[in-house]
Amino acid sequence: MATLPEPEKPSLPTKINTFVANSRAGKRFKLAERNTSFTTELRAGTATFLTMAYILAVNASILTDSGGTCSASDCIPLCSDPNIALPDCTGPSYRIIQPDLSCKFPPVNPGYQNCLQKTRKDLIVATTASALIGCLIMGIFANLPLALAPGMGTNAYFAYSVVGFHGSGNVPYKSALTAIFIEGLIFLFISALGLRTKLAKFVPKPVRISSSAGIGLFLAFIGLQNNEGIGLVSYSSSTLVTIGACPRSSRASLAPVMTAINGTVSLIPGGSVSGDIMCLNNRMESHTFWLGIVGFVIIAYCLVKNIKGAMIYGIVFVTAISWFRNTSVTAFPSTESGNSAYEYFKKVVDVHVIKSTAGALSFNGMGEGSFWEALVTFLYVDILDTTGTLYSMARFAGFSDLNGDFEGQYFAFMSDAASIVVGSLLGTSPVTTFIESSTGIREGGRTGLTAITVAGYFFLAFFFTPLLASIPAWAVGPPLILVGVLMMRSVVEIEWDDMKQAIPAFVTLILMPMTYSVAYGLIGGIGTYIVLHLSDWAEILSRRVGIGKRSKANNPSLKEEATNGNTNDKGLQLGQDKVPDQV
Repeated sequence: MATLPEPEKPSLPTKINTFVANSRAGKRFKLAERNTSFTTELRAGTATFLTMAYILAVNASILTDSGGTCSASDCIPLCSDPNIALPDCTGPSYRIIQPDLSCKFPPVNPGYQNCLQKTRKDLIVATTASALIGCLIMGIFANLPLALAPGMGTNAYFAYSVVGFHGSGNVPYKSALTAIFIEGLIFLFISALGLRTKLAKFVPKPVRISSSAGIGLFLAFIGLQNNEGIGLVSYSSSTLVTIGACPRSSRASLAPVMTAINGTVSLIPGGSVSGDIMCLNNRMESHTFWLGIVGFVIIAYCLVKNIKGAMIYGIVFVTAISWFRNTSVTAFPSTESGNSAYEYFKKVVDVHVIKSTAGALSFNGMGEGSFWEALVTFLYVDILDTTGTLYSMARFAGFSDLNGDFEGQYFAFMSDAASIVVGSLLGTSPVTTFIESSTGIREGGRTGLTAITVAGYFFLAFFFTPLLASIPAWAVGPPLILVGVLMMRSVVEIEWDDMKQAIPAFVTLILMPMTYSVAYGLIGGIGTYIVLHLSDWAEILSRRVGIGKRSKANNPSLKEEATNGNTNDKGLQLGQDKVPDQV
């Protein structure tokens, strides 16, 4: 008698997934209901974190450019001859120069520079803490796979437009944090009352659909640049952008300057020096670019073969190679900044306590018009930017219904609003839902466990910041580009044959990457939609007030059309099929 083969024993991951899915936590996060597993959520959270880990170093660097809490009082006296130490600065040939406001600008005073270095460490911890808290709130209460951190764009507006380079703007750093704090409270109040959901409903359907693809192009554009990507796109003085990918030695920084009558060249007030965005020569010869291309191919091949963890493999491979020194692709070149980064990297474990930025709010500048201008700007950008990102991520994950609603949206709105308040208390610019969350969604993330996993990594970042801050831009660029590919799928839902739908959709889609802002893309799309529909709405309103009825009485063709019930009065379509009569 033949014996039946023994049933194959389940693997350890399968046992873990089954156990967690049947546990109270698994049912709380709806793992089975959303067709996902515990290990999938962990992998998704890992992918999301790796693609957004750059924010730890980048956000801190941008905000440090504002000067933070540093001031001219941190500057130290110097000798008229910079090569002479202050104690030896005696005699008729030398004099001691007392610092003034100019000590904050190049050449930066050593005392002020030392303060900036301490502030940058504070801001790395503040960025980590605000992201950790935001992810926990989103994961636990909203149960969505969305990660939060201080947003790119708003941090640049905060640093360079509001506070200004090294405090050269109209609003001091502490007052700017107060503006964000008050704006966050208003935003939280709007979200708590449910008004944010209603405001979002007025976003037209073509704009909602195209915003996902627009964000995808935005991500891809970021991934193609030097600062956060592979460096393929470079600055051009004639065409704005052009092909780049040149080595570090062939790049140049740019700055807005003005020439005085006496021939002195100085930085325009409020202006800032760019990164090395312009290629002088040797285009397409950057070794880091080609290493990034290898990472791109690895991820693309894994996506084609539907291999799980595609994004992680590409990032880890490129990062590991870039950590070797004395190579042409090292993340630690033999420069002052490279040596400093390498010394920080060698620490591996480093715990830093915030000393200056936490609780640095000041209410003294509330009487200034520039204060309220900044507050209102932060508020409308957050309403449009974060709301648009949330809806786009929910749509990308397949959570949205026909009306654009998704499960957990109330707590999602509350989560990012509360995170803005927390971030301001820690000293950072507004916290928002990160569009890099799409990377984890692509890896299968469907529940709040993905966000909690990201929060766990941010907790580890408190101790392993030297490692995470050393992930190079050319390792992050490839996944950003390929996530952009994945997010383009929504364009097929746009009614391209209807120009009233197609034009607003295209304006939304193209403005997001070209203006480097999700908010500006939404404003452009909504504005275009309104302009193109004004005549239709005017006709509808005229009918409602009776003008249309009199016209039909005098026009037999219109009367016949009305008799047959063939009217085109569909209501003011602005994200909904109809609006109430009182609109």
